[in-house]
Amino acid sequence: MEPIRVLQVLTIMNRGGAETMVMNYYRNIDRSKVQFDFLLHRQEKGAFDEEIKKLGGKIHRLQNINFKNLSKYKSALDNFFKHHKEYKIVHSHLNALSVFVLKSAKKNNINIRIAHSHTSLYNLNLNPFSKERHSFGFAFKFVVQNILKQNITKYANHYFSCGDKAGAWLYGKKNKSKIKIINNAIDSSNFIYDPEKSLKIRSELNVGNKMVIGHVGNFVPEKNHQFILQTFQQLKKIKEDCVLLLVGGGPKKSTFELMAKEMGIDQDILFLGVRNDVPILLQGMDAFIFPSTNEGLPVTLIEAQASGLGIVASDEISKELNITGLVDFMSLEESPQLWAKKILSMLGENKQNTMKKIIDCNYDIKNNTLLLQEFYVNQINK
Repeated sequence: MEPIRVLQVLTIMNRGGAETMVMNYYRNIDRSKVQFDFLLHRQEKGAFDEEIKKLGGKIHRLQNINFKNLSKYKSALDNFFKHHKEYKIVHSHLNALSVFVLKSAKKNNINIRIAHSHTSLYNLNLNPFSKERHSFGFAFKFVVQNILKQNITKYANHYFSCGDKAGAWLYGKKNKSKIKIINNAIDSSNFIYDPEKSLKIRSELNVGNKMVIGHVGNFVPEKNHQFILQTFQQLKKIKEDCVLLLVGGGPKKSTFELMAKEMGIDQDILFLGVRNDVPILLQGMDAFIFPSTNEGLPVTLIEAQASGLGIVASDEISKELNITGLVDFMSLEESPQLWAKKILSMLGENKQNTMKKIIDCNYDIKNNTLLLQEFYVNQINK
């Protein structure tokens, strides 16, 4: 019997949070029963494209969602679904932008239409005197997403979310009972702290016995890299022998490389770009910083906890994420100096093996994949 082909809809399959989560499930699902195909919105090749093909997935591409040519995009969507009747399940990860995909899917009689929320765009700060102010680009995204989400429940008939906060943002609190939480699960066995692996990666990175602070995330406004650099600058004033590892890519990476140089801290920062060895890089870190302004329930912080790292994170992130007790939440209104002191207070503690906690809190990938697989199969059988 042919497997059920589920159409996963994303922007580009690079190593972002939603993309990593989808791939974690894809690697572990029984592909004789359920196969993932992908509808993407970039023409360029993504980091996971080759792996998708090796796992048996197909990749379809459409143009970017551009509001100047929205009618053209909608027409292309309708044409896609008209010529791909093999898809009975559409699973869209575009947050509020999923409204376009799911509206077209409904129009073309696809009965299983899943919206999946991966973020919570609650706050917008345009105060010119605030160091955490958002750019106008972010403001435009914020306004558009908040308008579009009003219609998401009209076209989706299954409401998925990475956590309570992200679910409430996209679907509204009145739909709380209808939301299905899909945990950003990981293979926790890949992240268990290993002293030998730690020494090896630290040697390769040439960081010696210095204190290593890390962050994993693409260079987008929500990740708040300017605050990371400011915190690291303060950290170096207190403890000179420290290094910052920044893992991630994106068009703004060069902007922050220049900013670090202007701040005089670039010699102690490793801009590592997009990497496929994040579990190993986490082994080489002593602490983790994550001052995002808006998030859902980031898989990166589950991975960091699985690695036994002490984490200082923005209190904009849902508290349900702290499944190991290793996360300290701080307000972005607090100064970078206070963030630096909090990071320093975490050092010297032995890294924990948190695998049991990850499994007990249902963030291990094996059980979660079975649940998602059963959902897809049961919906088709209905």
